[in-house]
Amino acid sequence: MSTPAATPAPSATPAPSAALTAVVTGASSGIGRATAARLVADGWRVLAVARREDRLAELAAETGCEVLGVDITDDASVDALVGRVRELFGEGLNALVHVAGGALGVEPAAEADLAKWQRMYDINVLGTVRVTRALLPALRASGRGDLLFVTSVAGHEAYPGGSGYNAAKAGEHMLAAALRLELNGEKVRVIEIAPGMVHTEEFSLVRLGDQAKADAVYDGVENPLTAEDCADVIAYALNAPHHVNLDLVTVRPLAQAAAHRVARHQGL
Repeated sequence: MSTPAATPAPSATPAPSAALTAVVTGASSGIGRATAARLVADGWRVLAVARREDRLAELAAETGCEVLGVDITDDASVDALVGRVRELFGEGLNALVHVAGGALGVEPAAEADLAKWQRMYDINVLGTVRVTRALLPALRASGRGDLLFVTSVAGHEAYPGGSGYNAAKAGEHMLAAALRLELNGEKVRVIEIAPGMVHTEEFSLVRLGDQAKADAVYDGVENPLTAEDCADVIAYALNAPHHVNLDLVTVRPLAQAAAHRVARHQGL
């Protein structure tokens, strides 16, 4: 008599089938790039988008993902994205991962540079709304849709010099929260990942405009989060069974207890 084969234990985060599809914004560097690469490795079909097409070409060569130059602040550019999604994936799309965003400046509110505030709002909030509105029909049509927003602890905790970025990321946080209510009862999850201190090649440099100042942000912190750390969390959320929704995940390095409280030179 043959012995029945043992049933394998279920995985805590089962890998999705190759049929699952995703658009990742902000994919030319940092968290967006790492997320696109991670999802491809997990078997997803990925369309990575950003403004810098040369960076996207490098990502495509390394990972095999599809790429498209997109400016999320421009209606015509987002319309082209919709067309490309339809060409690649048909009428359905499984995940839209919003990573495009960023911070500009650390001036106090009393000295606010309104051009920087406008740019932050245009990218972090209006650009995110524009892409969401454009691709939500495809997410709904898939029968297994995910809207994932990479926001920031800055959207939950104010800190001196952060008012512009705080306001923009708080707006994106509230967009995600409202969408979760508006889409309740539909097969579309709304997920928010709010990272704390992440050391990427460009974020602090773009914000501060000076390499020495950018390096000082991470001084004495031996293990800040990496883009790949954040991509791990994003992949976990997307790969989880679809009845499991991670509404909000805050992820920080051990050295950081709050946006304004960081243990430095402690070997962390």
